[in-house]
Amino acid sequence: MKAFLLGATLGLAALAAQAQTTLPAGPLVVAADGSGQFRTVQAAIDAAPNQSAVPVLIVLKKGTYHEKVVVPTLKTHLVLRGDEATSTVITYSDHAGANGITTPTSYSVLVQANDFTAENVTFDNAAGYTAGQAVALHVEGDRAIFRHCRVVGNQDVLFLAAGGSRQYFRDCYIEGTTDFIFGASTGVFDHCVIKSKKNSFVTAASTPTGQPYGFVFLDCQLTADTTLAQKVYLGRPWRPYARVAYLRCTLGSHIVPAGWENWRNPENEKTAYYAEYHSAGPGAGPAGRVSWSHQLSAQEARRYSLKQIFGGKQAWELTR
Repeated sequence: MKAFLLGATLGLAALAAQAQTTLPAGPLVVAADGSGQFRTVQAAIDAAPNQSAVPVLIVLKKGTYHEKVVVPTLKTHLVLRGDEATSTVITYSDHAGANGITTPTSYSVLVQANDFTAENVTFDNAAGYTAGQAVALHVEGDRAIFRHCRVVGNQDVLFLAAGGSRQYFRDCYIEGTTDFIFGASTGVFDHCVIKSKKNSFVTAASTPTGQPYGFVFLDCQLTADTTLAQKVYLGRPWRPYARVAYLRCTLGSHIVPAGWENWRNPENEKTAYYAEYHSAGPGAGPAGRVSWSHQLSAQEARRYSLKQIFGGKQAWELTR
């Protein structure tokens, strides 16, 4: 049972006291060269206490960790902190269609627990440019935070899978080819760099009916490998009620004037909600956008504060 459910019966104070008794004395240190307590990321995660109500720090020393990592539901409040993202890499190379692997199970890292944080880490899928769907980071848990991280690969790189869950990316770098940010959750990308590596689509949201926010990009920069990516769409709807918004983003020349695509189904135009506010750069241009997309007014844009996006019955009070 998840920690926040236990808190309802034991009380938050009792839960914190219970977790505190099993916390390690200091951070759990992972080093591929053997200079830490653990050689693998998974070993440190397995050693962390279950159902912690306070942060448990796992320090990753610089190195490349070739492993398929799972943060199970019981490992709440883990903080995975690398030295520096470009030199602290978790990588694997599974891809859909290989040895029974599907898109959801092709991940290099799967986060099922709530209240997970990662800082200064690269999540990589090294399956290759022609491998098809190959997820680097698959997140199911609620209230996940990623700061100064890199999520890199090709098709279907970042899977924010669960409707009703929330994730926040700040100062991150995300690159891929087709539909490389996809899924059903509410995900905010704040001051991130989003790089396209071929002519395709940045997002493929599958936002559930009635969920007010899908993917929100705040003050992001959309760039491209301009040799291979000269015609890129901001998004297409994986499911009919996809919701994506870009606010104050700088769009490179690779973004097509139409901006959005209906996934070859005009019926999606009636249900998907695609919006922009004050886009800038050569890829901006409201006049050329598809007629069924939206240019937000200043009043509408105010609804895209973190408080509004991450609110609801169990509000997540997140500050930058």
